[in-house]
Amino acid sequence: MTSPVLARKAKLKNHLVSAKAKLKHHVTPRRVVLLAASSFSVLLILLTLRTLHSASRSATAASSSTPTAVAGAQQQQKTCTSLPASVAEALVHYATSNETPPRQTAAEAGAAARVLSRRAPCNLLVFGVGPDAALWAALNHGGRTLFLDSDADRIAAALVSGLDLDAHPVTYQQQTAISDELLLAVRNSSDCASPPKALSPEHLENSACAVAPRGMPAAFYEAEWDVIMAVGGRGASSPAVVVPGAVYTAGVAARARRPGMGETDVLVHGVDGAAEESFTRAFLCEGYLKEEAGRLRHFVIPSHRDKEAMAFCP
Repeated sequence: MTSPVLARKAKLKNHLVSAKAKLKHHVTPRRVVLLAASSFSVLLILLTLRTLHSASRSATAASSSTPTAVAGAQQQQKTCTSLPASVAEALVHYATSNETPPRQTAAEAGAAARVLSRRAPCNLLVFGVGPDAALWAALNHGGRTLFLDSDADRIAAALVSGLDLDAHPVTYQQQTAISDELLLAVRNSSDCASPPKALSPEHLENSACAVAPRGMPAAFYEAEWDVIMAVGGRGASSPAVVVPGAVYTAGVAARARRPGMGETDVLVHGVDGAAEESFTRAFLCEGYLKEEAGRLRHFVIPSHRDKEAMAFCP
């Protein structure tokens, strides 16, 4: 007969074998993967809750910071999101003005805008104050923009319209339009084609060149001009024309740039006709011409200063 102890051992052994078989049946690879994924999800949720809790504590601490710190943060946010004053002024000007700048086509204005987008913020010198003045000032946001014009009425009109422009009057010895006779006279003059020693009042104000300017403001001599634009014109409703004195002065300023300061981009708008084309290329040099867009010419001129052997044109 089988003893009660042996019977209990046999029953326990059968129970263990049955349990092992059941466990083997239920613990499949798929269920192991699901269990691991569930555990990872729980861990991820816990980490997220912890991060949110930390962020909440940081926000609470920030809200209890000193008024100075809070004001500083608000000012920083305002600085990053505010529209630049020059851009806002240009938008308001063109939205409320009866003048639409017709002096440049989209291709011409686009060529100038690309130059400014590459150089801005920079020192920008503009000969001519017209309905497009606000555009150039806005595109050079953060830089210095100086406007010069021989027509005091145009400057006054721009200032009356509410534009905050740094604009000054200037006088040219030669006020007439470009002609073949004028081109011939100045091209053969050593006073007009001599390399500049420096950009100074003594050099320009006493120049014997027939198209040299007079009465240049002190602001003109205070900066090295990265971009110079000659956008002379006859008003909002008339086509722009090249101003001889502006082209000559742009060439002088570019060549007199201090060595090591880089090249000068010179943009001339209003090149319309053989005489104007010849005059512009004579003083700014065809070898320095980089782009043509309609009536606009883009030159890139290196410094000639302290280079006595350097030719006026390449």
